[in-house]
Amino acid sequence: MINTDKKKLTINDIAKLCGVGKSTVSRVINQDPMVNEETRQKVNQIIKKYQFTPSKSARAMRGYSNRSFGIIMTRLDSYAENQAVSSMLPIFYENNIDPIILETQFKQEKIEEHLKMLARQKVDGIVLFAFSGIDTNKLVEWKQKMVVIARPLEGFVSICHDDDNAVKNLMHYFHGQKKHDKISYVGINIHDETTGLLRYQSYLQYCEQHHLTPHARLGELNYQSGYLLAKEIVTTSPQAILCATDSLAFGVQKYLSEQKMTHIDVACIGRNDLLTFLFPQTKFYRLGFRESGKEAANILIKMQKETIPPQKIIISSDSLN
Repeated sequence: MINTDKKKLTINDIAKLCGVGKSTVSRVINQDPMVNEETRQKVNQIIKKYQFTPSKSARAMRGYSNRSFGIIMTRLDSYAENQAVSSMLPIFYENNIDPIILETQFKQEKIEEHLKMLARQKVDGIVLFAFSGIDTNKLVEWKQKMVVIARPLEGFVSICHDDDNAVKNLMHYFHGQKKHDKISYVGINIHDETTGLLRYQSYLQYCEQHHLTPHARLGELNYQSGYLLAKEIVTTSPQAILCATDSLAFGVQKYLSEQKMTHIDVACIGRNDLLTFLFPQTKFYRLGFRESGKEAANILIKMQKETIPPQKIIISSDSLN
């Protein structure tokens, strides 16, 4: 019988209370995706009930490093974000840092929930993939332990991509090189400040500067939306369609393929290997998420040793393929 009133529980105690081995508890604590979901919930309930926090020395004895970083993604299935994370992980592993990967699904409440959990885990730093509407007041205590990717947050080290240049390069390809003057745009609703508003504004500015008539349809960030928007945008008889993301380009290309509309050129921001395999005729502009992942990892590690002032770092890429 475990007397939970008189001592701080150990990982062995938690294992006994759950009726599982201590290795299973360890795997749950370290976010092992192979743990059975029912077991994971049971262990987490006991951990929460007794407010159990594994000590760093205990983590080291179990073979884990003394440091851990949280990686908070918007979507686990995001190709661009996975490129960034895949470039971070070797750097973390090389420095004996355990990553804990979480997902927000673009929800502020998920960020707050994850931050509380990561605080309990006593992580040493966090990489946050930002999105519109984030309440920075909820992040204040992490200012010197967090690097933000994708959009700038005031008071934080933010790593951003050159969205404006990406749009202008693709528009120049269609207009300047291919000599198209009917270029339509399929994008994201403008409540999304970067992928939505900024890229759409860049498209409109290019059209205005070069006396082109803009035709645009805006929707959600997924393949299905691209497919539905393509059905609408072809009514404008475009010579080319610029897609704000590779996800939208998938939907657009699928619709054009079904309709046998091979005369319409398609380009997108962001490179996806599957897209280029299925629709090799797609032109794309690579934003450099792998580079931003490496930059974020190195800065976060550097933050452990010195104070890094808030700043906005632009990762530029001239990769038009």
